[in-house]
Amino acid sequence: MLQYLARYTHRVAISNHRLLSVDDKEVRFRWKDYAHQNKRRVMTLPNEEFLRRFLQHVLPRGFPRIRYFGWLANRKRGPMLELCRELLRCLPLPQPAARADTPAVCRCPQCNGPMQIIERLNAVQLLRLRFSLVRGLDSS
Repeated sequence: MLQYLARYTHRVAISNHRLLSVDDKEVRFRWKDYAHQNKRRVMTLPNEEFLRRFLQHVLPRGFPRIRYFGWLANRKRGPMLELCRELLRCLPLPQPAARADTPAVCRCPQCNGPMQIIERLNAVQLLRLRFSLVRGLDSS
């Protein structure tokens, strides 16, 4: 239920990239069908109906969007959801199974043998390494 509400309270009614065409009679736009595995679909509506639906998402003057306020604010969402569940006497969410303390082993794509990390490079180091290899090539 919370995920369903979040789609409508944290976004603009419709973004420009979803609009496919607009003419004197109708508006065509993409939408995601959450009831059928998030399939993308195209809907065509008369201009009046599109505007009616769009204006249902416009808040009256002085009303803040709840994205930044209240119990759904990013900073407070985790602890406040726990408190809401407690106050509503909901069952606690199942905790994910604890992982073993063994580190994850990367596997070689060729032989599927375990790989050992020798060194980690950041982006700048990788770029320097790339250019040093290119300079070392002899094209003659």
